[in-house]
Amino acid sequence: MKKRNAADASRASLHLYEEPGHLIRRANQIAVAMFYEKLGRDITPVQYAVLRMLEENPGLDQVTLAQKVALDTSTTADIAARLETKGWIVRELLPRRQRRLALTAQGEALLDSLTPLLHDLRDSLFEGMGEQDALDLMRLLSKFVHLNNDQSRAPLKA
Repeated sequence: MKKRNAADASRASLHLYEEPGHLIRRANQIAVAMFYEKLGRDITPVQYAVLRMLEENPGLDQVTLAQKVALDTSTTADIAARLETKGWIVRELLPRRQRRLALTAQGEALLDSLTPLLHDLRDSLFEGMGEQDALDLMRLLSKFVHLNNDQSRAPLKA
């Protein structure tokens, strides 16, 4: 019979479903699946984040937008090009090859149409949780993201 060492005992005491990384990955899977279920597949969660940031900060340049939504600049450029093709934003070329981005009327209308669906999504995500648990989860997720921001491949720069 094999003797268990301290490393074996430590590994055995932490179940997969108690590992934060696994639970965060699962929570993201669930949130994305429910996003598509409620809003359809015309827009992705990341595209939505970009549109919302442009709604809150009209005329933002592409690099600053990337920093504010915690994306790398090449991903942001690809997303902006797709959003422009869909007619939801316009990109204006600035000096030094920067681009200023703004929502179009169609992009604003899209966000307006998504608002009630996003309220439904939020309610669905927290269904079965009490209001205080939902508030606590959001507070703790925000704290976790803030405390670990520098570990991200594309840290949020407010």
